[in-house]
Order: sequence, then structure tokens, then C-alpha cells
Amino acid sequence: MAVGNGIQFSYLCCMQEFLKYINLELCDLYPDTEIKSFARLIIEKITGMSRIQVLINKNTTFSDDQRQLAFGIVERLKKHVPIQYLIGETEFCGLVFSVDNNVLIPRPETEELVDWIFIDNKCKPSLNILDIGTGSGCIAISLKKHLPTSNITAFDVSEGALNIAKCNARLNICEVAFEKIDILNAPLLTQRWDIIVSNPPYIPCKEKAEILPNVLDHEPHLALFVPNHDPLLFYRKIAQWGKEHLTHNGKIYFEIHRDFGAEMIHLLSELNYQNIVLRKDISGNDRMIRAELS
Repeated sequence: MAVGNGIQFSYLCCMQEFLKYINLELCDLYPDTEIKSFARLIIEKITGMSRIQVLINKNTTFSDDQRQLAFGIVERLKKHVPIQYLIGETEFCGLVFSVDNNVLIPRPETEELVDWIFIDNKCKPSLNILDIGTGSGCIAISLKKHLPTSNITAFDVSEGALNIAKCNARLNICEVAFEKIDILNAPLLTQRWDIIVSNPPYIPCKEKAEILPNVLDHEPHLALFVPNHDPLLFYRKIAQWGKEHLTHNGKIYFEIHRDFGAEMIHLLSELNYQNIVLRKDISGNDRMIRAELS
């Protein structure tokens, strides 16, 4: 069976041949470093080997089923399907999370948000923390792992996302209370939280033309985009709702669009939040904000 650039895929029986094959098939679509990462992830997926085992066993041969699985993944990579969806998982904060197209793929910037929350609160016992728009559950579950005595609740409007998040809580052996709640129409509750965190939708629809096809064509738009006329919609709703649901001196943390740092400071100030701190991510973009409710 000839494939792509004339490689005989039926003869791709070992890792070294596969590496040549995937590079030839994808070299016009992805950077070299990304192709190398794809290759490692695919080999780990189809063989069940760890990263170290892959490095040690470079001459491992593939079975017919493994070759076909590898071929199928590479073909879908040509259509810009994210590798995380193709292998069904990704890493976040040192943990493994299942992902599919019901949830956003966790980003490194969100790891920075989790780290900020942990550093701020690691000496405080038994906090009540709420994650709004939990998606895969990556924030809620990572915080439970880092702050194990805390009580974590997580909201999402998507049943599909909640199913993935619950799966990830089981996968990572931690307890999180998941609830299906639309924060845009959230009821007033009797419970209060010490921390509310959210990475809500924040990309204006007008920016769709700038979004890469692997994101635009495959990740859930419900979790990505907001109306052009009201890009802070979710932040305003969450911050307003938070005023009724945070404890005294409770904190609210957001991941934000890099272009809306000043607007977020103004929004939180108008709602009488105090001690507002805007933080840049590792790339130098305004990306996180924290505020307190006195």
C-alpha cells in the first residue's frame, strides 16, 4: 500500500521507518519539532510504552494493528485534528486528562493560573473552591491534587464536558463535586466559596479568521467564543454572581484575553472588588487576574 510521498506503509514495521514516514507526510503542514512530538505521542499510544521505553527500544517492530492505527492518526493529522483528541489524552500540571471534542484542550497558560492559585493559598487549610466552566476538569482536579484538604466544586453547562470531567476525576483518583449549571443563568445558592476560578469563553467572534484550523474546526465553540459586542459577558456575570457567593475576603481568579487586561481591571473595580492584580503569562501577554471581595 503506497502512501503520500511514495512510502510503502505496509512495510513500516519499526519505529525508525515510522519516523521517516511521518516526517515526509507532515513536513509541509507542521514544524519539525511538532512532528517529532506527534511521532513520540503516537508511538507511546500504539505500543503502550512510556517515554523512556520508547527511547530505549528504538527498533521495536509494529504489529499490523499498530501500523494501521498509526496510519489512521497521521491521516487525521493531515486534516488538522488535534493530536490530543486523536490519542484521547493530554498532560496538565503533571496529571493525565482524557479529552475529546466536548472539551477544550488544556493550555500551558492555564497551568500558570493553577500555579498562581496554589502558591497564594497553599498554607490555608480546607478551602472551598469553585471552578466555573470546568470543561475537562483540569483546573478543579489539579487544584484538588495540589490542595488535597480543600473542597472543590465545578460547574459546566455542557453535559458532554461534565462526563469527561467526571471521568478525569476518577482517572486521577480525586473527589470533585460536579454540577450542571449555566453561569449566565445561575441561581442564587446558599453555599459560599473562598475562591472562585474561571477560564471562560473570551475570544470575540470577529477573531475566528485568526484562529488556526486545528482549533477552529475541532474544539468546542461554546467554550471559545463570545459576542463581539460583549466580550466580557462571562466575566461580568461571574463577578456579579461571585459577590453573592464568595466568603468575606474571598478571591476570584480569571484567565483572560490578552487584549482585555485594562477592561477587566475596570470591570472588577466597578463591582467593588479590591486588591486587583493583573499578571502576564510566560509569553508576556496579560493573561490572569485576581481580585478580592472585602
